[in-house]
Amino acid sequence: MSFVRFTPDDFVVSSDAISATAWTTGNPALTTFFTSSVQKEGSSGLYYLNIFDSAATSSIQFAIAYGNAVGSGSANFNNDVDGKSPTSTVYGQWQDLVIGDENTDFVFGSITGSEFFALTLERQCYKESLFLGSLTLTLTGASGSISLTDNSNYVTSVQYTGGGTRVFQLISGSAGNKAADVSLKNSEGYSANSGSYGWLLPDLGTVLLNPMALADFAVSGGIGLGYSGSYAWGTQVVVATASAAPTSSANISLFTAISASAAGGQTGFSINSQETITSDYVFVRPRSSEFNYSENPSFISGSTGEVLYSSFINNPQTYITTIGLYNDTNELLAVAKLSRPLSKNFTKEALVRVKLDF
Repeated sequence: MSFVRFTPDDFVVSSDAISATAWTTGNPALTTFFTSSVQKEGSSGLYYLNIFDSAATSSIQFAIAYGNAVGSGSANFNNDVDGKSPTSTVYGQWQDLVIGDENTDFVFGSITGSEFFALTLERQCYKESLFLGSLTLTLTGASGSISLTDNSNYVTSVQYTGGGTRVFQLISGSAGNKAADVSLKNSEGYSANSGSYGWLLPDLGTVLLNPMALADFAVSGGIGLGYSGSYAWGTQVVVATASAAPTSSANISLFTAISASAAGGQTGFSINSQETITSDYVFVRPRSSEFNYSENPSFISGSTGEVLYSSFINNPQTYITTIGLYNDTNELLAVAKLSRPLSKNFTKEALVRVKLDF
């Protein structure tokens, strides 16, 4: 075994952004959606609804949660305290996480909204962040269907929320491209009266949907999204009492809108993940005068330490099979195996590139 100290010239650092489909199925689009009755009817069902890709798997793909500033859409924790319910809790949590201020509402386009749907991908799905321009989310309601994407291809500067995370507006379109037909929407791809269709938060793996833009107003490009009779998103008319529609009804409403689109042969939910792979390239340079002898018992005498074969004294023949990276205390940190033994003697030099991924 021989050692040589690396110099700064032997190291090169490289970073590459790698994108891949977000779903654990490996398919670009998620077209089958299932819920768990156990989760929905349990305590967590008051706050969110887990979505699976099949009825027989335990692999969660994303979750749906509905947040409302005044607590509408779910029963109060305490009937003597109005406006404090699971939906208000969800709203406040996302205020703190995204905006960083519990007194500031969400602004979709130029319209302030006091409610939203949050579609949060499972952590293993979105990895480092969501890949901009890859989103296509198709929703179907009583008034028709709409496909949504982010506007990252149409902005010249990145917008950040008060919480320090990147935010992009949701527009009518697919795969980062604005829809050609904007007759019911404005030129930016927003709804005509209710602002953008929501936010894409790529660093949080989340799509926030603006219920007002998806409500049943034909002139604004909505799809008639709603639940339990006459309730229309954005009206704030549901009183948060024990008799009010439970949070699960709101989440099921959106779940139905997503699954109905996929069942109709449309895209469903398509989005890619992105992660930055940082690699250290280490260049190992066995020069002609180095690494020509071995401590292998077949090479030297175990008792005297002499070379067993006289022909190897001046003309040794060795084979490099493994490269180890050690620290100054002689601790092995990494091992690189060559695909085949590398012949080495005084007449040969080599250059071996070792790639370390982090």
